[in-house]
Amino acid sequence: MLKEARGQKKYSLADLEEITKIKSKFILAIENEKWGELPPFVSVLGFVKNLSTPLGLDDKTAMAVLKRDYPPKRLSINPKPDVSSKFSWSPKLTFGIGIAAVLILLFGYLGFQYYRFISPPKLTVDSPKENQVIVGATALVFGSTEADVKISVNNQPVIVSDDGKFSVNINVSPETKEIDVTATSRSGKMTEVKRDITVQ
Repeated sequence: MLKEARGQKKYSLADLEEITKIKSKFILAIENEKWGELPPFVSVLGFVKNLSTPLGLDDKTAMAVLKRDYPPKRLSINPKPDVSSKFSWSPKLTFGIGIAAVLILLFGYLGFQYYRFISPPKLTVDSPKENQVIVGATALVFGSTEADVKISVNNQPVIVSDDGKFSVNINVSPETKEIDVTATSRSGKMTEVKRDITVQ
């Protein structure tokens, strides 16, 4: 449209450059739609507006045509769209979860064992009962504890079975007023149970 109007006005590129102060190379690039040889779109819009007046064109129409024909900016299209946000189960994920599960179980077991090691041992005394009357010269003492725990009854060592059970007869007299059972773990932690008795 600009080129046709310039032809009708019989203006050369040099003539139009002189009138509009727009370089001939830019005028030629606009006429031939060589957008890559032109400055940014805002400047090209100004060129078209300034060229329209001496060529007898309506500047609004000329700018509308430019906006219609001017190529839009090319969008950078990724041929391989990012799908990393989508969850997908993979062998690597399976391996990682497996390793994590093993570590959790291992550290859980070690933590449990350490807790058991530093905690006082469990001790249950089933006999004698509190304030039990003992008839005779011996008293039967039995109960349960944990494995690898040392048991003593009134300072006498007692054998503990593999399942933590213990049983022993100890000598008593009318002067014996108490049965003292102690359980000592490998870490030296102690649990003590005392039973008051009466010996007849």
